[in-house]
Amino acid sequence: MAELWSQIASALASLIAVYIYSMFKDYFPNHVRGYAERYGTKLASFVYPYKQITFDEYGDERFRQSEAYADIRSYLSGSPSSTQAKRFKAHDIKDSRTLLLTMDDKEGITEEFQGIKLWWTSRMHQTRSTSYWGHPETEERRFYQLTFHQCHWDIITKSYLNHVIQEGKALAIRNRQLKLYTNGSGETWQNNRRTKWSHVIFEHPATFKTLAIDPKLKEDIINDLDKFRNGKDFYAKVGKAWKRGYLLYGPPGTGKSSMIAAMAKYLEYDIYDLELTAVKENADLRKLLIDISNKSIIVIEDIDCSLDLTGQRNKEKQRDEEDEDKKNQPIRKKAEEEEGKKSKVTLSGLLNCIDGIWSACGGERLVVFTTNYVDKLDPALIRRGRMDKPIEFSYCSFEAFKVLAKNYLDIESHHLFAKIKSLLEEIDMTPADVAENLMPTADAETCLNDLIEALEIAKEDAKKKAEEEEAKLKVVEEEKKMNEKKEDMEVNEKVDVKCNGTIGKEVEENASIST
Repeated sequence: MAELWSQIASALASLIAVYIYSMFKDYFPNHVRGYAERYGTKLASFVYPYKQITFDEYGDERFRQSEAYADIRSYLSGSPSSTQAKRFKAHDIKDSRTLLLTMDDKEGITEEFQGIKLWWTSRMHQTRSTSYWGHPETEERRFYQLTFHQCHWDIITKSYLNHVIQEGKALAIRNRQLKLYTNGSGETWQNNRRTKWSHVIFEHPATFKTLAIDPKLKEDIINDLDKFRNGKDFYAKVGKAWKRGYLLYGPPGTGKSSMIAAMAKYLEYDIYDLELTAVKENADLRKLLIDISNKSIIVIEDIDCSLDLTGQRNKEKQRDEEDEDKKNQPIRKKAEEEEGKKSKVTLSGLLNCIDGIWSACGGERLVVFTTNYVDKLDPALIRRGRMDKPIEFSYCSFEAFKVLAKNYLDIESHHLFAKIKSLLEEIDMTPADVAENLMPTADAETCLNDLIEALEIAKEDAKKKAEEEEAKLKVVEEEKKMNEKKEDMEVNEKVDVKCNGTIGKEVEENASIST
């Protein structure tokens, strides 16, 4: 009952205030109103000596949720004072390891910081508008409001808010799960509120401990990642964007994708799998880049197949030369035009996003390219400064095999290891193929014997292939020699004919002279 009377009194006070203000506005001159408002503000600040700071959920452009709002929400959900609220909102566990409970609208809590009392309130404001089609729309604008005594302004703005943001970020990182993002085509971005990325929880089991690569290479990569993660001041000092490029290249099945997963889990970074063929043009590529969060790994897998970036320069060079030929090939021309409609992302557009002025949009990002054929890539794409750390993934070594044996069979030594080591030094087999033969369908010795058998078969196949290649090479060489002999014989015949003709002509001339 008391709460009802309080609400009625508040409503009456608001009506009286509005009435008095309208009378004041209508019957007093402008200069009198100016003086009254100025001194009225001073009087109000004396009577009500509190300041308020508002943190909106979205900025004016409404591209994405405010990071400050998200950090404050995380902080307040983990604060001991949050239990003061009566109503809560439960957020889906999809993006967090635990259920996130936050204050509902029109709820508030009281906090203390360095002996200073503060009040946090969760609010929501509704505005009505008319859509393009003439239908009424209701837009909800949520925000947090912080209230405190004005004498504590410096402490709140310089210390407390930084404390809230940092604690909120740390709490969000502790509670969140890693996510794997993928981009849709530009046609699916219906409005600015719709995200350009969709995601799933990233649950890949690979770690550096389970990664089957050379231990020295593994240690070198971990040290490099540590330097990057702790290098914020260094990058600011040298004037470079806080990013680093990795080029992972090697045959299929050598562990490039597992390396990306291990890097993400080690750094606790989200992965953004950028599908270039779904990007219509360079402008869409820039929009995707802006929408990527910090502490992330941007991945373009099989970049030699993603777009024909390697051949664009040659195509531009040859286009003028082939104009006449294309006129006579309408089917081919139409096919090329259809191919061009799929994606207009250019090499220069991609380079600008990776290493140009747009690369400074955001920080603490790794850019990772993978390819099976590094020789096919344009040198401008993989030069030092863009791809800072090229890493070659080769076939399975004995050290990598020992990691796989530990992972799959839980053994660190065996009498068959020596034979396997000898075979691995002779045969090229990917870690994926080795792991396939170590699947624990039986005891460890049986699995190792299966691997030895597979290696010996691969050795025989490689030997046969080498013999076939050698035989083909001999045939080619013999054909080449025969062709050379044939050409020499034809040349000699032509020379003989020419010589005979010249001699015959001279004989005729001499005979005519003598007569």
